Amino acid sequence: MTRPRALFALLMTLSWAPVFAADKIRVVNEGGIRDEWTLPPGFKLAVPTYPAEYAAQQAEACVAIGYLINSDGRTSDFALLKNWTSASVPSGSSREYWSAFAQASAQALSQWRFQPRPEVQAARPVYTVATLLFAAQTPQLRARCAIHDLAASLLELRGDSGSRRKMNFDLYDRLDVDPLRYERDEQGRESRETGARRTPGP
Repeated sequence: MTRPRALFALLMTLSWAPVFAADKIRVVNEGGIRDEWTLPPGFKLAVPTYPAEYAAQQAEACVAIGYLINSDGRTSDFALLKNWTSASVPSGSSREYWSAFAQASAQALSQWRFQPRPEVQAARPVYTVATLLFAAQTPQLRARCAIHDLAASLLELRGDSGSRRKMNFDLYDRLDVDPLRYERDEQGRESRETGARRTPGP
């Protein structure tokens, strides 16, 4: 099995396991790792190449890939969490299309390395997300795939029957995601929407 295919196979893994609170992994939004992690001096993040099978088309595309930064600074557990393209993808080939972009992204992300900030004694593993762009032509492309609340998105993903092909749920069970927080957020949103409908305009 080639490296990209092995990485994608990892992305597609589904298993269930009991987890204890002490094993919980912190979940942070994109850019939120700066309090503990940084790039090694002179290190440049690899960027994904456009999938060869769709390179002739060069449609704009973006993906949000969830990934784990392990205690040694290496990355793993890549998961396609969100995607968008300007191309018209036939419904029957949608899975293959996004698999190609996920593989290209996982191959780049697998080369990313981090190190603890100097003031951090022992950096903890953290789960975060990267927004990756392909053939970007418009400044709005990033916004189409950016995930602003990763924890809430993961909770939504958990309830999505199609997510079993996207997320390694053995890892999911280890993430510090508070379902009650999401429930409270949803109740608050519904309450605000109901109130707005009842409040007469000026």
